[in-house]
Amino acid sequence: MQSIENKALSRIHGHGRGWVFTPVHFSDLGNSESVRKALQSLVSRGAIRRISRGLYDYPSRHPKLGELAATPEQIAKALAGKEHAKLQPTGAYAANLLGLSLQVPAKVEFLTDGRSRTVKVGNQTIKLKQTTPKNMAAADRITGLIIQALRFIGRDNVNSSVISKLAERLSAEDRQTLIRDIKLAPAWIADVFRTLAELEK
Repeated sequence: MQSIENKALSRIHGHGRGWVFTPVHFSDLGNSESVRKALQSLVSRGAIRRISRGLYDYPSRHPKLGELAATPEQIAKALAGKEHAKLQPTGAYAANLLGLSLQVPAKVEFLTDGRSRTVKVGNQTIKLKQTTPKNMAAADRITGLIIQALRFIGRDNVNSSVISKLAERLSAEDRQTLIRDIKLAPAWIADVFRTLAELEK
């Protein structure tokens, strides 16, 4: 048990503070029960933190605030497991990440090409929703984030203010990405892409 515990702790330290993980990330070290006991021992020692059932983190620390809460992205990556599934923020959370909404939703949803999963951490629910390859084509790029945010906002609510806020966040490289990925967007969002690509920062 001590060997599994030490190996697990070494791996955790290797990833650094802010890493969120599940027992699956240590499945090569021993059987599920041994791994679970090793992680529980590390929690008892204060080496790691249990943030939900079967979900742990090596929390980031702030000089004044102390231990920081894990971010939805960190949690989503942990839920995706070792399979390296793609993740795409969607809905209100996508809009929040782009500054189009100041509200951090209580339910954060990510599209994924991996398994569907849901976990509650504190007052927030993190959901991974399996979707089609087409919906994940622009994942991990600014394109995917803007598509999902605009879908949430709705065509009728895309005004000059929304365009300005998006334009402020785009680099020249981002604008080129929008043009390259324009075929991945619905027609009305493709029109927004063209407008954004033509605007000077």
